[in-house]
Amino acid sequence: MTEEPVDEDQARESPQNWLVLIYRIPSEPTRLRATVWRRLKALGAVYLQNSVAALPTGSANERALRKLRHEILQMSGTAILMSSSVLVGESNVLETFLTARSEEYEEIVDRCQGFLGELEKEYEKSHFTYAELEENEVDYTKLVNWLEKVRARDQFGAPGASEAQAALLQCEHALEAYASRVYAEEPEGH
Repeated sequence: MTEEPVDEDQARESPQNWLVLIYRIPSEPTRLRATVWRRLKALGAVYLQNSVAALPTGSANERALRKLRHEILQMSGTAILMSSSVLVGESNVLETFLTARSEEYEEIVDRCQGFLGELEKEYEKSHFTYAELEENEVDYTKLVNWLEKVRARDQFGAPGASEAQAALLQCEHALEAYASRVYAEEPEGH
């Protein structure tokens, strides 16, 4: 008798529990589908297939998905929220989740490079005003908040977090240098 190969999912001692939202939304108006997609993306959910999204089990995730289920029902849709564990293929679900977070970290790094490029343009054009500084501070704050949101939903330590943090730190230093230049160029009170 030959032994069957052991599936890596079977070898895990404590499988991850998942919240799974299965839903259907009327095809018109299309904004309803877009609304649900945006909300699931903001939560960090991953799609297992069309209209089947998963999030790691947690009280905050459960509250958010219960609320979204209620909203889907109000859209004349149907929705079922389940708590489950994966019998076979959990590594695929986990990899999908990790890939989604890594892609978000990569996007933050790209946006940080764009931010640094915009600061460079300010130098090239000699735009050293408080108005420009304020605009850049707003953009920097958006990047900080975005990274915090991604980190909050990165429950498994996806690759790319340290690169995103380093890129954000580079933006912080560049913004500080730009602010110093603004303070030197602009008279106080203007």
